[in-house]
Amino acid sequence: MIRMDSVTFAYPRKAPLFDRLDVELEPGTIYGLLGRNGAGKTTMLKLMCGVIFPRTGSIRVLGHDPAERAPVLQQEVFLIPEEFATPALCVGTYRNLYAPLYPRFDHQEFDGHLQEFEIDPAMNLKQMSFGQKKKVMLAFGLAAHTRVLMLDEPTNALDIPSKGQFRRLLAGASDEDRVIVVSTHQVRDLEHLIDPITILETGRVIFQHRMDEIAARVRMVHAADEPDTAIYFESAMGGYAALVPNTDGRESRIDLELLFNGVIAVPQSFDRLFQPEEVSR
Repeated sequence: MIRMDSVTFAYPRKAPLFDRLDVELEPGTIYGLLGRNGAGKTTMLKLMCGVIFPRTGSIRVLGHDPAERAPVLQQEVFLIPEEFATPALCVGTYRNLYAPLYPRFDHQEFDGHLQEFEIDPAMNLKQMSFGQKKKVMLAFGLAAHTRVLMLDEPTNALDIPSKGQFRRLLAGASDEDRVIVVSTHQVRDLEHLIDPITILETGRVIFQHRMDEIAARVRMVHAADEPDTAIYFESAMGGYAALVPNTDGRESRIDLELLFNGVIAVPQSFDRLFQPEEVSR
């Protein structure tokens, strides 16, 4: 559904951010896009939406080049950036103006999302807090039913109850014909939803695996002393939290922050562990 082949990109007067970046995303999943600040997560989303353009390489979204800005593609892609500007319109007027751009927009669903987030459709966007505006945009993006939905730090500015509401709505939005990409630093807000996990580092994807595959190859343990067999470990309350090879097939919860830190710190160790011949049988 989304494919980037040998994409290079650099902002003016800066070193290249991507050099021959390859990415492939398939429908039916909620991708978790992780990376350090400056790794290129937001840039990758913008390239996929045709907001910015690669220097070289090919990008195809639903069979189209997003740089051409074809209406048939634009009506199937919705991006909610981390930061955005809103017009001085009430929520209902905003919906009436922009919903016709999306053929499968569900007005009843949008109203239900607003009610879930406790947003009055008569409120003016300019008079809202940033968190309230974020709720409106999330409600709109989910109700648009585009085949591609991209969310950049969607839980930023949401309070604790709203994060729970958003998780429920996002879980209901995934289907076999839709690809959802969530770029986030707040992995614990979404760790039970995002799957596969994609990690960007040094201008390339260094890790992309499904959670069942991850759990089949690594196991998280807590130990009083530094574990000898650990691929990666960190200090934790009462000792250490570690990722070790899953040699006996036992299942364990995988802490995504620990996994991310491990992949960034010792990528070669994870490369070796996730080679096809290393799959446990």
